[in-house]
Parts: sequence; structure tokens; C-alpha cells
Amino acid sequence: MQIEPTTAAEPLLPEGRFNGREAFEGLVRAALSAAARQGWRELVLSDPDFADWPLGERASIEALQAWSASGRRFVLLAQRFDVVERIHARFVPWRRMWDHIIECRAVRAEGSNAVPSAIWTPEWCAHRTDPERSRGVSGFDPRVRRELREAIDESWRAGRPAFPASTLGL
Repeated sequence: MQIEPTTAAEPLLPEGRFNGREAFEGLVRAALSAAARQGWRELVLSDPDFADWPLGERASIEALQAWSASGRRFVLLAQRFDVVERIHARFVPWRRMWDHIIECRAVRAEGSNAVPSAIWTPEWCAHRTDPERSRGVSGFDPRVRRELREAIDESWRAGRPAFPASTLGL
């Protein structure tokens, strides 16, 4: 399935192998833009800590803001969220504002519970199989999407709620 952009300036969703941090960041930006443009119902981001994701960029927040709507679901899965809070300053307030559509879980990295570095949607996915070098594959293949979702779901079940929108005290 080929997705056509609505304007010449909007990127197509990449398909195939990607290599390097710039390629990965471009892929994340393209995915967030496509989510807004196409109104995806669910968006799943999974990474050990999201340290090298462009989540704090103005363009990413604008795309997420455009995507946010009633009936949407945004899932964040990580081993730890302290990096998100520390380096993605624009993302944290957006997360607070849209708490009602966002679910966050943290997973201890033990054995087979390693959190995949991935973006999953019902139509497209990207999996960083080598996060250290930002290498991986993206595409529309239903089998690949299903296998990636199963890996994410396995980590999700092992996780616990994390990254609350607010901290309540007594």
C-alpha cells in the first residue's frame, strides 16, 4: 500500500531499511506527521528511554497536537521515563494536557523483557533492531506489524504504570 502525501512538502512514510540517527529521526517525524494527516486511531511508541527521539521538537509537538482527538490512543512504553522528562521539555506539557488518551508503562529490562525500540500503528511500523547505531526496518507488511505488536504487548504486560501526568501528594 502506497500512501500519497496531501502536499508536495509532506514526506511519504518510509519503507525498507534505515541506517543512522538522522534517518531514524526523519522517520519519527514522518510518522508523527502521517498520524496527524491520516488520523490514525492508535499510536504506539516504544523505546528503552527515548533519549535520541525528536519528541521535544516543535514540529513533533505540532504533529501530535494535530493528531490528538477524541477516540485516539497513545501508548508509551519504556524502561525509564526520566530522560523524557529531562530532555523533551515540549513533550512533557503536551503529555499532561492529553493525559486522557495516553497510557505509559515502564518495564524492567530483564532477560526477554527488553523493550523494543519501535513505532507501531495499525497500518505501518518501524523497528530499530540496532538502537545503538539507529538501524532498522520500516514498512506496511502485516506479518511484521503483528510480530512487532506481539513483542510490544509482551513488554507491556510485564510493565507497570509510569510517567504520570501529575504527581499528587498529601
